[in-house]
Amino acid sequence: MSFRFDIIYEYREMFVYGALMTLGLTAASTLGGTVLGLFGALARIIKFEKAGMPLKVLGWVIRNLSLLYVTVFRGTPLFVQIFIWYFIWAVALINPVDGWLVSGDLAVELRRNYGAIIAGTLALTVNAGAYITEIFRAGIQSIDKGQIEAARSLGLTYPQAMRFVILPQAIRRMLPPLANEFITLLKDSSLLSAIAVAELAYVQRTISGRYSIYEEPLYTIALIYLVMTIGQSWLFSWLEKRYSISRR
Repeated sequence: MSFRFDIIYEYREMFVYGALMTLGLTAASTLGGTVLGLFGALARIIKFEKAGMPLKVLGWVIRNLSLLYVTVFRGTPLFVQIFIWYFIWAVALINPVDGWLVSGDLAVELRRNYGAIIAGTLALTVNAGAYITEIFRAGIQSIDKGQIEAARSLGLTYPQAMRFVILPQAIRRMLPPLANEFITLLKDSSLLSAIAVAELAYVQRTISGRYSIYEEPLYTIALIYLVMTIGQSWLFSWLEKRYSISRR
């Protein structure tokens, strides 16, 4: 059977839209997951050794909440999390009657037009944040303790030492695992087709459902995913070389 280029050409705009939607979801989830991961990692390593008992208890609570977050979202399938966000948590957050964040007519509009995108983005973000938390934690703890002690001896506060001394060194070490996580996140966005988010995998399902063909759309989206992942790999490879210690 010959390859049906005419069908691919007919749906070219959908492929472009699906690719842009995939990149947008990945970018938003990457940004949100990185912020969550940074705060989650800092929460995992926070200590109030010289503080009073209330602060020590607070530190213990924060560390264990972060550990619980990582355990739950790394220990359950992303596919299941997507459905939980879509059918349960997003409904609680955006509800016309008693939404936790949005209610009324705005909630109706958001649920009707953007409900799947919001739920999907939140699912990817929170899931990625759990993995990035461990990447950040490992990167920060890989820096010798003498670095922060030296920074403190120079008069820097703990947040300043973390910001100006520890994190810049840790980020260079975290680039390879972060690149792997972001590439995985890009590919995992295909799972959102299950809740009708119009990304690349959803385009394939649309074409296959109409024409009962699978070879052409599957090969096409696979090629597009490959190009995007190669682009991400190139970007992180450039960043690794750009911020390599050997260049300094």
